[in-house]
Amino acid sequence: MNYLKAVFWDYPQLTNQEQLLTFIRENRKSKKVYMWILKRFLEHARVVDVLQYFSLEEIAGYLPDTNLTPYSRKKWKRIIEVYGTTQRK
Repeated sequence: MNYLKAVFWDYPQLTNQEQLLTFIRENRKSKKVYMWILKRFLEHARVVDVLQYFSLEEIAGYLPDTNLTPYSRKKWKRIIEVYGTTQRK
């Protein structure tokens, strides 16, 4: 998963998909850590990669509380606006 290196370049232990999934699952209830993970994805990963870990509903719910760059915030607001919060298969 080379895209994980773009998201977690400074945390090599999180560039392994299984370890990352475990880390996300273990920290789901820790808002501070969970928001940090989400922010890293929203700012550094491709949309298709973000959606492997987070739903649009989840992103929409956390977006107001996430400290993103203006560019990333605008991009994700637009994605949510266009695609809605119900992912289509």
